[in-house]
Amino acid sequence: MVKVIITGVAGRVGSRILALALEAEDVAVVGAVEQADHPLVGTHIGVNSGTGNPGVIVESDLEHCIDNGDVIIDFTNHAASVEHLKIVAAHHKSIVIGSTGFSEGEHSQIKDMTRNAKCVLSPNMSMGVNIMFNVIASVARILGNDYDMEIVEAHHRLKKDAPSGTALKMARILADSAGRDLNRDAVYHRQGMIGERSRDEIGIQTLRGGDIVGEHTVMFAGVGERLEITHRAHNRDNFARGAILAARWVVHQPFGLYDMGDVLGLANLS
Repeated sequence: MVKVIITGVAGRVGSRILALALEAEDVAVVGAVEQADHPLVGTHIGVNSGTGNPGVIVESDLEHCIDNGDVIIDFTNHAASVEHLKIVAAHHKSIVIGSTGFSEGEHSQIKDMTRNAKCVLSPNMSMGVNIMFNVIASVARILGNDYDMEIVEAHHRLKKDAPSGTALKMARILADSAGRDLNRDAVYHRQGMIGERSRDEIGIQTLRGGDIVGEHTVMFAGVGERLEITHRAHNRDNFARGAILAARWVVHQPFGLYDMGDVLGLANLS
């Protein structure tokens, strides 16, 4: 039995992680955390999940419940996730982080802290997206020098970071696979008389609107043909299922930083 603590438990993804974890026979939800001013703090998790389960109180601080769990599942925000990882590392525990928008400095902190923690960090926990990462790496190695590479991503109107963490990872994969420098070649905005598209640029375009869960398309545009690879998330359960799968997996690993490719056994296929 894997004992799980869920931070951001009332969020769009956190609430689905809670619901699916409560249904899993091999997972026990032993802790739940929300920001201090959230109305669910101090209530039983059953209030949020609809199960009526009175066993766990929603806390305002991970320190209050971390000793109860084996692994934390964290879908909060980049700053909160770094703070939660600090607590996890101090207690030599495991964590699955699905937050996005980390700065280079925060990524450096995360890498340093995972010397004393087990961490799966991924901008997208979906199995389909992680398979897509491998597919676009292979296509970029084959076509990247002869085809223009563009990424278009769309999310709901409440999403705070742009481009999405998934789109940025896709861009890094394309750049690495085609031998490009993403810092030099990424193009995030086009307007006006911009001139002819350069051969090396990688376009990353952002759409925001309505309640779109998440859509990502990678386009390889050549002369006379275009290859498009698209993933569309219809709901957030695929992210929640992936996070629970990662939680089951990471507790059995040595200290270190992992991603969903490691969890799914895809790391050696790209």
